[in-house]
Amino acid sequence: MNNTRIISAEPPSFAQFMSPLTMFKSLFSFRSVIRQFTWSEVIGRYKGTYLGLVWSVINPLMTLVVYTLVFGIILKVGFGDGLGHGQSGFALNFFCGLIVYNVFSNCVGRAPGLIVRNPNYVKKVVFPLEVLPVAVLASSLVNAIIGLAILIPALALFSPKVSSTMWLFPLVLLPLCALSLGVGWFLASLGVFLRDISEVVIVLLQLLFFLSPVIYPISALPPSFQMILRLNPLATILEDSRRTLIWGLMPEWGWWLGVTLVSLVILQLGYVWFMKSKRAFADVI
Repeated sequence: MNNTRIISAEPPSFAQFMSPLTMFKSLFSFRSVIRQFTWSEVIGRYKGTYLGLVWSVINPLMTLVVYTLVFGIILKVGFGDGLGHGQSGFALNFFCGLIVYNVFSNCVGRAPGLIVRNPNYVKKVVFPLEVLPVAVLASSLVNAIIGLAILIPALALFSPKVSSTMWLFPLVLLPLCALSLGVGWFLASLGVFLRDISEVVIVLLQLLFFLSPVIYPISALPPSFQMILRLNPLATILEDSRRTLIWGLMPEWGWWLGVTLVSLVILQLGYVWFMKSKRAFADVI
């Protein structure tokens, strides 16, 4: 049987990449490459430092201390009923939001320079460039797991009871991963053609941090502003992360379903955009 693979010079059509099944099958076939690059991302970030991966614990803890001092102690920001008042309540709620936000922020912030900083993968070898944003997402999830390894024992120490809905937290990660990867694919491609986009993304992420309920609950805003804030998919993701991990509540299923569907659409469109545009990367870099 002849297994010769014919590579056509014709550009691939949109329909070729519009199937979610095709996307997942393609990524699954490169799972060993993704695993290798994820490990490189995890250990390479702090390569050459004395503390190594310990910095992945120190950095969020230092951020936690500063924001708890400013917002939890000085400004007296609270997170409502349950484990939401007091210094420990604010710190735990904020740290939970920070873990989730950092997954999105790291994926999106790194995306514009991913292809530009790896020209050898574009010009010299046949390499599945689409796995680079996936590896960044996977390494961000590793950092999130490290954060959860700090948060969950702290909850057991300061909370009167352990959340009974903690097992639902992986459902919260589904729209977060889809949204982060979809936007990451789009920006990774756009960063090849518009080099200034990385600077724009840095500013937007700083604004998004304060426009997302990371250091405050949605309920702290007037009802009219709550609906506006809900247009930000991260708002629902952040609230559901606290509901499941800390407050012992079920996710807001209606909002969760809407955000998940939107995130999956963004994921698919980001993949289509990246796969269609990557043929032009070698001409630009």
